[in-house]
Amino acid sequence: MDANRTSGLIVAAPASGSGKTTLTLALLAALRRRGRVVQPYKCGPDYIDPAFHAVAAGRVSFNLDSWAQRRDRFEALLDAADGADLCLAEGVMGLFDGGATPGAWGNGSTADIAAATGWPVVLVLDVSGQAQSAAAVALGFARYRDDVTIAGVILNKVASERHAMLVRDGFERSGIKVFGAIGRDDALTIPERHLGLVQAQEDAILVARLAMLADVAERSVDLDALQTAACPTRRQQRLLDTTRVAPPGQRIALARDAAFSFVYPHLLAGWRAAGAEIIPFSPLADETPDPSCDVAWLPGGYPELHAGKLASASRFAAGMRTFAQTRPVHGECGGYMALGTGLIDAAGTHHAMLGLLGLETDFAQRRLHLGYRTATLLAPIPGCISGCTLRGHEFHYARILAQPDQPLADIRDASGKPTAETGSLRDRVTGSFFHMVDTAEGQLS
Repeated sequence: MDANRTSGLIVAAPASGSGKTTLTLALLAALRRRGRVVQPYKCGPDYIDPAFHAVAAGRVSFNLDSWAQRRDRFEALLDAADGADLCLAEGVMGLFDGGATPGAWGNGSTADIAAATGWPVVLVLDVSGQAQSAAAVALGFARYRDDVTIAGVILNKVASERHAMLVRDGFERSGIKVFGAIGRDDALTIPERHLGLVQAQEDAILVARLAMLADVAERSVDLDALQTAACPTRRQQRLLDTTRVAPPGQRIALARDAAFSFVYPHLLAGWRAAGAEIIPFSPLADETPDPSCDVAWLPGGYPELHAGKLASASRFAAGMRTFAQTRPVHGECGGYMALGTGLIDAAGTHHAMLGLLGLETDFAQRRLHLGYRTATLLAPIPGCISGCTLRGHEFHYARILAQPDQPLADIRDASGKPTAETGSLRDRVTGSFFHMVDTAEGQLS
């Protein structure tokens, strides 16, 4: 099927914690079981949910972001739906929630994605503690923004048949369609940790969990009506030469394991499309970057949960230090922490890291850092020249104890206020807590 005509839907909610991810996975698994090819997407900059989508759908899930992505990049990512029967995008936070200051072409809300694509919204409502009032909530959402269409709702955490009947009564009077109702079931809950869900690769029963979720969707949701409600994707013409992604090198040694897994699928796809080879290695398995590579890239993840094992990975440490003597090394967030001198874990134990940068971080007295960021480079990083402005986000709990190296970038929050997390530069090694999503302006190398 032509991606330009593939129909789509967005699964959104009034607030975080309403059940968007669980319902999205249930729908993906159930539709795949029926033989439908569904292209998943995630609104916003989250890393973890798309990995679950990919397992459920059997296709890579891409992030769509109106704050951090240029419109041409966004339009190019819609091409991933080529060959799919349906697009299904999971929202972020509440449907209309986003930054107060506009970014690339919007405020980062799910509603921006709905308006840009023309995909109707299926609103997931946690109806625990309410009945007919749930329809009033949905009615307000349906009227809030003229360019966003609410196709209907799925009721979540329904207590009983009588409860469902009372809730449905309100929707019959409001004229908003109810696609289904899901009962309360703790077995449907996906385990969480401090940055969100436990990663898909760490869920030992994920396949069984997805099968159970597919059963729930088949039993409790009108899947035929849901697919009928989807609308063809609205597209804008784009300039193809502005969507390229400059790879950080021709052969990229990429750390990939449970400690280093946060890398955007659209960046990997862009690197490969530009002719680069990606050679993964596992620091947790004490592996070293391939010496034939011309750059090493350590993405974000959970080094704080594996600090002891990383500190004892002597082959990995020696290989990284040797590599950094002649070739560039870059770390994002968790990768940045691993490049530093030391990390204090949640129990207060200090672990020696690679020492390629002077960064010292602490999780014993942790503090949340979360939000969109721009980064104007004061020095080049692999793939981007000095002066280039990048858009992305920051999400971590590490407290900086020391950041003595040369600053890497002028990093600002969504309102334009400078942040203390400037990143670091020492010789050929660079790193920052900034997760790059796209270039905002300037040039790629």
